[in-house]
Amino acid sequence: MARVMVAMSGGVSYAGPIEDGYAAYARQDYATALTLLQPLADLGNADAQTKLGFMYTDGRGVPQDYAKAIEWYRKAADQGHPEAQFNLGLSYRKGQGVQQNYAIAAQWYRKAADLGLIEAQHNIASMYDVGEGVPLDDVEAVKWYTKAAAQGDPGSQNNLGMMYANGEGVTKNVAEAVKWFRKAAEQSNADAQISLGTMYYEGDGVTENYGEAYRWWSLAAAQGNADAKANKAAVEKIMTPAQFFAGLVCVWFIALNNNCLIF
Repeated sequence: MARVMVAMSGGVSYAGPIEDGYAAYARQDYATALTLLQPLADLGNADAQTKLGFMYTDGRGVPQDYAKAIEWYRKAADQGHPEAQFNLGLSYRKGQGVQQNYAIAAQWYRKAADLGLIEAQHNIASMYDVGEGVPLDDVEAVKWYTKAAAQGDPGSQNNLGMMYANGEGVTKNVAEAVKWFRKAAEQSNADAQISLGTMYYEGDGVTENYGEAYRWWSLAAAQGNADAKANKAAVEKIMTPAQFFAGLVCVWFIALNNNCLIF
């Protein structure tokens, strides 16, 4: 999961130096951004502090310095800034600027997740999913994947689909799995496209439809996924000419929520 940085946090808009600082950063004039944001960060502005942390993390306008980034993230995180809390959690998870500590990473992710940050919700869910820094807990994983999925996060939608498909943390429900796989697949999540294609191929939770299977596997294969390429080649060998044509038409559809013809 990549670090998250937003131009404005919490929907708050600013005028003056901080707005100019963000504009300078956006046009990659990092020297000017630093000149404008540093005084604000020194005065305790959490947005400016978070941006400085990101600049030190990536070495934009300043020498890369993970420890310095941690200082700024912590200042903003202690003020309840969700992006700073997320980035601090990510730093602990990776061991950048601090000793690697999954438990502390989970604590910061949870703070940001409670404030509604999608990336933090996804990451804390994934930690519960595998028991990293927190006890293994499928129910908690489902809870947080659901929150992030409801906000449109494709990775969480795919993982939630897997939880429903396997009955992990929830009662097994293949129709619900299909629903979440489709939402993620329509956002070009290759794993979800493979899973959705497989469900159409097997008629699991949906009517068996080789055209739809071919469609979703083709879309995943176009992203370079080896499993999708193999599945696509295999289904091509058993499709009728009519099914193959329908599958091609489906791949060409712009609106991915249009169902293919069933043959």
